[in-house]
Amino acid sequence: MPTLSADLLWMFVSFILTLMVFSYLFGDNALFRFVSALFIGATTGYFFVILIFQVVLPRLVAPILNGSVITLIPLILSGLLLMKVSPKLAKFGNLSMAYLVGTGAAVAIGGAILGTLFGQIKGTLTAFDALQQATGTSPVFLILEGTLMLVGTIATLVYFNFGAKNTAQKGVKRGWLSATFAWIGQFFIAITLGAVFAGVLTTAITALVERSDFILQSINTLMR
Repeated sequence: MPTLSADLLWMFVSFILTLMVFSYLFGDNALFRFVSALFIGATTGYFFVILIFQVVLPRLVAPILNGSVITLIPLILSGLLLMKVSPKLAKFGNLSMAYLVGTGAAVAIGGAILGTLFGQIKGTLTAFDALQQATGTSPVFLILEGTLMLVGTIATLVYFNFGAKNTAQKGVKRGWLSATFAWIGQFFIAITLGAVFAGVLTTAITALVERSDFILQSINTLMR
C-alpha cells in the first residue's frame, strides 16, 4: 500500500468524485446530485471571495474610507437594487435596473459593432491587402481566400436580413438576389455550426479520455 500523503488523499477524493459524476450514466441519482451541489457551492464560494476581496473592499470600501464621495453612487444604487426583493419596495429598484440594462445593452451593442462587425470587415479586407503578398503566399490564393471570406460574410449578413417585398401573386417574398445570397449564407452558417459542434464534441471526448485515464492511474496507484 502507498504511504498516505496529501497528494494521495486528494487523488483518492478526486477518484471518488469522478466515479460519482460517472454514476449519471445509470440515471439521475443522489450521488450525482451531491457532486453537482458540491461543485455549485464551491464555485459560488470562490466567486463570493473574489467579489469581496477584489471588488467590494478595494473599489467600494477603501475609497469611501479615503473620503471619496463619488463612490457613494454605486453604494446607493446597490442599496436600491436590494429593494427589488420586497414587492412593496421593488419600484425603488427600477432606477438601478434601468442603469444595469442600459449599460449592459450599450456594452453589448458596442462590442457587437466594434469587436465583431468591424473586426469581421477588417479581417475580410485584410486578405486583399497588397502587403500580404510579402509573406511569400501566392497572390492568387490570397485573392481566392479573400473572395470566399467576403462572400461568406456578406451572405451571412443577408441571411439575417428579413426584409421582403409583398407581391400580389406570391405574397411576401425576397428578391432573387437576396434569396440567393441568403441561401449561400445558410450554407456558411451550417458549416460554422458544424465546426463549433465538432469542437465541443472533441473537447468533451478529450475530457472523457482524460478522466478515464485518471481513473486507471488512480486504481494502479492505490493497488500498489
